[in-house]
Amino acid sequence: MARMGALRLIQGVREGRSLSDQSGSLGRLPVAEQARAARLAAETLRHQGRADVVIDSFVTRKPAPQIADVLRLAVVEMLELGAPAHGVVGAAVDLTRTLGARGQAAAGMVNAVLRKAGAYPGWADLAPQPLPEWLRPALVEAYGDPVMTGIEAAHQRGAPLDLTPKPGAAPVPGADVLPTGSWRLTGPAQVTALPGFDAGDWWVQDAAAALPARLLAPAAGEVIADLCAAPGGKTLQLAASGARVTAVDINEQRLRRVTENLARCGLTARLVAADALTWQPDEPLDAILLDAPCSATGTIRRHPDLPFIRDGHGIDELIALQAALLDHALSILRPGGRLVFATCSLIPDEGEVQIDEALARHPGLTVERPDLARIDLPGIDPAWISEEGGLRLRPDFWADRGGMDGFYMARLRKPI
Repeated sequence: MARMGALRLIQGVREGRSLSDQSGSLGRLPVAEQARAARLAAETLRHQGRADVVIDSFVTRKPAPQIADVLRLAVVEMLELGAPAHGVVGAAVDLTRTLGARGQAAAGMVNAVLRKAGAYPGWADLAPQPLPEWLRPALVEAYGDPVMTGIEAAHQRGAPLDLTPKPGAAPVPGADVLPTGSWRLTGPAQVTALPGFDAGDWWVQDAAAALPARLLAPAAGEVIADLCAAPGGKTLQLAASGARVTAVDINEQRLRRVTENLARCGLTARLVAADALTWQPDEPLDAILLDAPCSATGTIRRHPDLPFIRDGHGIDELIALQAALLDHALSILRPGGRLVFATCSLIPDEGEVQIDEALARHPGLTVERPDLARIDLPGIDPAWISEEGGLRLRPDFWADRGGMDGFYMARLRKPI
């Protein structure tokens, strides 16, 4: 059941639908099988390039797309996930036979290829899945080939589960405390069953995603807006500081998740469903956190479907939207106030270039470089600080700890 569900998810990705958008399609499966199907699909997409190398060494002509996905699914399950070959091969042949006349005709080939593939000797030495042509050349130009190799290796490893604690909370047993203060669980975990979940001691948030709120340095009593706030991890951080927080997001349904997490964690914030491009505060804002819509290219290690469902179209429009959001945010910030601009993107045009251009548009606006001596901003590597004074985070950082999402962030000070 899980393998059929995984194959349907993969085929949905081929049609341009994300894995998360397809979660409802698994509703007929038991919960455990839904989780297994989602994992199989994600791992197959994450290792597709390597699986194709293995398959190509045992076929004389390219299989039809659906048959190729069955082969990839089985190769990854055997060679990456360590499932017994005999069971995987038999299940893959059965799955192939459900794919109509073409599947019936291909069943023998699938059986022969997978029996050989199960003994493939060089899986661990194969190069990671390369990023697609709409993205890879731009990142090679920005960071160079060695860094690109490290980023792709980080994508292949996937992402551990990170938690952001409330101040004073005791770490979850077995979690590593990261230099920046996040907690990291490296093994499988059911989030709702972890100690401290019901008490609201923490929330799920990648370690890199937790840094923009820390860079903002919220203080108790300050009036702060979190623009484009959903799914809400940064709102929770700001609220936990004692600041008076207004979380603004255009998506009312996503804001409901923020409401649920605030209630679970015993925190308070005002939630507003509105377009951050036009929203006006009721009182002067001391600070703003703007986590702007972006290409999300920094999150590929946890969203391996992203390279398959995107083609680079629309990034120019996103960059223009980011600039407009930044300009509006500065217009509603009180004189002398501070603003953190952030994107979960690896593309410099959505980060460093965006800040350079904002400085040119707004005379007197300045970037405040991270103060590494501050006790509320621990664990920052000086090498992460970019030329203009922001923080450039990459998936290949902390490689020995499990990596981090790609992010860019900068703290700006509005002139008085």
